[in-house]
Amino acid sequence: MSASPFIRREVNGIRVHVLPTERFKTHSVSLYAGAPLLEETVTANAVIPFVLRRGSADYPETRAFRARLDELYGASFGFDVYKRGNNQIIQFRLDAVADRYVPAGAEGGMLREALRFLIGTVCRPALEDGRFTARYVESEKTTVQKRLEAAINDKIRYAAQRCLEEMFAGDPYRLNALGAIGDLPAITPETLHNRYRQWLADAQLDLYVAGDVTPEAVFGLVAETFAAVRRAPAPYRLGEPPKPKPEAKRVEEALDVSQGKLNIGLALPVLASDDDYPAALVYNGILGGFPHSKLFVNVREKASLAYYASSRYDGWKGYAMIQSGIDVRNRDKALSIIEEQLAELAGGRITDAELAQTKALIVSQLNELSDSAFDMIAFDFNGVLTGRGRSPQQLAEAVLNVAPDDVVRVARLARMDTVYFLRDRQGGTGE
Repeated sequence: MSASPFIRREVNGIRVHVLPTERFKTHSVSLYAGAPLLEETVTANAVIPFVLRRGSADYPETRAFRARLDELYGASFGFDVYKRGNNQIIQFRLDAVADRYVPAGAEGGMLREALRFLIGTVCRPALEDGRFTARYVESEKTTVQKRLEAAINDKIRYAAQRCLEEMFAGDPYRLNALGAIGDLPAITPETLHNRYRQWLADAQLDLYVAGDVTPEAVFGLVAETFAAVRRAPAPYRLGEPPKPKPEAKRVEEALDVSQGKLNIGLALPVLASDDDYPAALVYNGILGGFPHSKLFVNVREKASLAYYASSRYDGWKGYAMIQSGIDVRNRDKALSIIEEQLAELAGGRITDAELAQTKALIVSQLNELSDSAFDMIAFDFNGVLTGRGRSPQQLAEAVLNVAPDDVVRVARLARMDTVYFLRDRQGGTGE
């Protein structure tokens, strides 16, 4: 991890990463809590941050909790729940104005107060009778249910999730990071609080602070404010890429949709920690990652077969997903052209323009990371997850050095694993 500008130390069982910089006007704080992605815990784990945001021991009422953020000069607080490989990650974020922009001595130091608020929110929740507040639990179970229902109603997201479920059947990665609607009724204030206590004790915790700070001051503040009982957390395990199938799995599903969704899961056994990771980024960019890509140009523009056609690559799990929205009657034509593009790449038919444009866009994205403290934090955390730290500059240089043969080598590793097609119930021709 020496490539990173972050300075690190373990404090009270939590890994602390500090980026001292005067570039930003705020203290950007992220706390990542990672746990294994497991069917028996995924839903309850997902509900936990929703309940924590309702109030803490210091500010047990939601109104007081939010008022405290206003008192901290309009600090912003939020969280995300997602998966990286076979890990369920909950990320808490707090953005508070830097000390140099507030009156001297205000709130005893903005960074101190920001850390107290964030750590208090996560480690000292609002309780009643020794368990989570019942009205908060019931309300936030409904919130999670609505989010899961929204993902079902959004047929692009639904088709992507269903393709993953079929592709990773039997693998924890098939699970939605927010869990399952059917698990919600069994969650009670008591069972959720028990799950929370175990989660807090066992989760891998990484606290990031970026801003006009000194590492020693941050380490001292964390020691002062974080005192949860911790066990030695298990290291992150990303899980295995999909195992090769003798032939592609084909799944067709009919729902009330007006546009077909053709999703193709590709086994691409290159992980973010591998030497070929930069080449895999370029491969995906040429295949479907950008507007000049083969899928966009040939499936959408030239053949006019798709409303959208793109691909995304997951270096934490070793697969790529092709997504397209098509007229139902064009499924076979679209699939044929997609297969042609995969064969083009495996055969080395890559133009100089495709290679140059893809590299330029990837490098541009990496260069833009320095404009956001939270983007820099997220990039560094990805290196923590994989165990291989690259700075954005190092990854950009590696991308620029990718040769056509490197892309072809990756392309020949790609195997069509799962073909999922979502169509209308009536068998109509779509929009």
